Amino acid sequence: MWTFAGSTALRALAVAATVSALSDVDFYGQSPPVYPSPIGNGKGVWAGAYASAQDLVSQMTLEEKANLTRGFTSADNACAGNTGTVPRLGWPGMCLHDAGNGVRATDLVNSYPSGIHVGASWDKNLTYQRAYYMGKEFKTKGVNVPLGPNAGPLGRIPLGGRNWEGFSVDPYLSGQLVAESITGHQDAGVIANLKHFIGNEQETFRRPYFGVEAASSNIDDKTLHEFYLWPFMDGVKAGVGSVMCSYNRVNNSYGCQNSKLMNGILKTELSFEGFVVADWNAQHSGVASAQAGLDMVMPLGGYWGDNLTDAVRNGSVTEARVTDMATRILAAWYLVGQNGSNFPEPGVGIKNMTLPHEAVDAREPDSKPIILEGAIAGHVLLKNENGALPLKKPTMLSVFGYDATVPATKNTDILFELAYTSSPEMAQAVLGTVQHFDQAAKGGTIVTGGRAGANGPAYISDPLSAISQRAALDDTWMNWDLSSPNPDVNAASDACLVFINAIATEGWDRDGLHDDFSDGLVLDVASKCKNTIVVIHAAGVRLVDQWIEHPNVTATIIAHLPGQDSGQALVKLLYGEAGFSGKLPYTIPKNETDYTVYKPCNRSSEEDMFPQCDYSEGVYVDYRDFDARNVTPRFEFGFGMSYTTFEYSALSVKPSGQNLKLRGDSNSNSTGDGLWDIAVRVETTITNSGSVDGAEIAQLYLAIPNSPPKQLRGFEKVALSPLESATLRFELTRRDLSVWDVVAQEWVIQQGTYTVFVGASSRDVRLTDSFEL
Repeated sequence: MWTFAGSTALRALAVAATVSALSDVDFYGQSPPVYPSPIGNGKGVWAGAYASAQDLVSQMTLEEKANLTRGFTSADNACAGNTGTVPRLGWPGMCLHDAGNGVRATDLVNSYPSGIHVGASWDKNLTYQRAYYMGKEFKTKGVNVPLGPNAGPLGRIPLGGRNWEGFSVDPYLSGQLVAESITGHQDAGVIANLKHFIGNEQETFRRPYFGVEAASSNIDDKTLHEFYLWPFMDGVKAGVGSVMCSYNRVNNSYGCQNSKLMNGILKTELSFEGFVVADWNAQHSGVASAQAGLDMVMPLGGYWGDNLTDAVRNGSVTEARVTDMATRILAAWYLVGQNGSNFPEPGVGIKNMTLPHEAVDAREPDSKPIILEGAIAGHVLLKNENGALPLKKPTMLSVFGYDATVPATKNTDILFELAYTSSPEMAQAVLGTVQHFDQAAKGGTIVTGGRAGANGPAYISDPLSAISQRAALDDTWMNWDLSSPNPDVNAASDACLVFINAIATEGWDRDGLHDDFSDGLVLDVASKCKNTIVVIHAAGVRLVDQWIEHPNVTATIIAHLPGQDSGQALVKLLYGEAGFSGKLPYTIPKNETDYTVYKPCNRSSEEDMFPQCDYSEGVYVDYRDFDARNVTPRFEFGFGMSYTTFEYSALSVKPSGQNLKLRGDSNSNSTGDGLWDIAVRVETTITNSGSVDGAEIAQLYLAIPNSPPKQLRGFEKVALSPLESATLRFELTRRDLSVWDVVAQEWVIQQGTYTVFVGASSRDVRLTDSFEL
């Protein structure tokens, strides 16, 4: 073990010690073989599903079992993937389909707030409701497996093109919202698919191209468990039915044939009972991937096809392995109740929309308030000076910026994001290679990021239209110029609203965290208008230091990716009909150079055919890294303002009193129930000390010996009227207190002092206490 006190030198020693220890067990940069692939046991909530699955599989031939494991093109639907069927036994097969914002590439569905927007809400109840109603839409459309939620990428690099699909860079926050999403989806009757397992932290060289292999995420054992695996543990505990293995290599072995990850960690250590499906075309071998624990290949037969049955007959793969694949797939099907007449025909509502098709309307009236509330909750107020907000029936408003209105085209195809970008030629580029495009989507406001995580909204409530409708009620005079970089500004304007954005998409990592055009526009308007309010629709971190301290920039909002109710939600916040409660699910730095890890890994030279990404920073990512190096951010992780104020008091920290053995506890591994036992109970009182209603998100951070200075270990959202108080309770589990011992290969609780921090953000700590173990 090592001691860490926050300095760069000690931090380097900590990382070196990790790598050294792992070198002794031949793990770092390598992936040790783990065979055979474990047979699913059907324990706990899986018991009944396994019994039904085993009964059905026992009636199948080898060919029929293999038919469950591979994808087929369907003439009846346009699902992203279809399994084979077993007509003789009446099994209809399954439709697998994207994804994060709602049902993709179809009509008559809703567009929900994106993952990053949900993360900014820090709202467990809203996260469950979003997943539940989204799941019901997938079911109505005949989608058995919606391809989400997303726990990877977590956001190791701020430029990651898919960071917006996940909830947060913090594994605890991500894990809590992943679990709520899985429960919501599966309560609605569809099989959640937790992805991408694991280390899929960049789009650059995510797959092999032109003879160059995919980048290898080289992650040490301690970092893997304490950071990247953490939300997957929460997902498996929540009962997720399927997991998607990733495109990239992990410790120089492709994710979908990595036996250490699938057999050793997922199916043994975490006791995952569902099935593992390859990301689309992510299979790189036949026998090897089968032996390594892959259960399903998509979108077609991949290296299996008829080869899987041939491999059984020639002894390369046992029939028991194929039986386990089929059993796991069917057990997930039974687990969520898709048997009998409870589920529509697979893909019934996913058709080629250019051809005549039945209109299957999946939208439910009950979902509408959830979509709007979710859109409101993910807005984060960064700055509010001189009473700029809320607006109070202004006489004149001026609106500027390309992000204020709808795109010229609305579509639902695979390149939905291109309606927003100024570089459609990038559609012709190869996904995952190094490409460059404008960080501002100047074609119109963005409500989602791009490609697989996106979907087509029922409509788009854009900011300009929503503000115009409110202006009509208030008899407000409006001016707007959405295209000029240096617009004329009416000096009589009560307020000038500037709308800019920052886009991201699957397939490419971002070039940077700001763009000169948008920053120039803000500065130009601010030079002419004393009350300039900046609204940024952002797919991730967006730098604001170019203008945030300008005296005329009175308010700034990170509006994230709100889904179809974007404008309506924003207007409610701007006029005080709803209160800001969102908090940042990442850190906003002052400069790009503030990051230890900023850019994606690339090839070391033209001769480098095996790009290497060494995760040598360990668990020191985002606020953990900023805290450890004592770097002051512009806006810290967990920051967000409100229209009211909150006081914290009466902190109580009480260890449970149970015997928390420090080592050698048989229940301290990832599957033992003891790991989830409550070890410490924390209470605090929150009071709304302001004059208006508001909601606060209280955050609990823990300092664990020999670890980062603070780690999020609890959060609760509470709505309070003026002068109203509430007592919030946090329950810390044994896992929350533990570190991963790379030698013992188990979670252990160390002896020492544990400090509890409770407050409004990672740096706005209001109350502190400690306990000894």
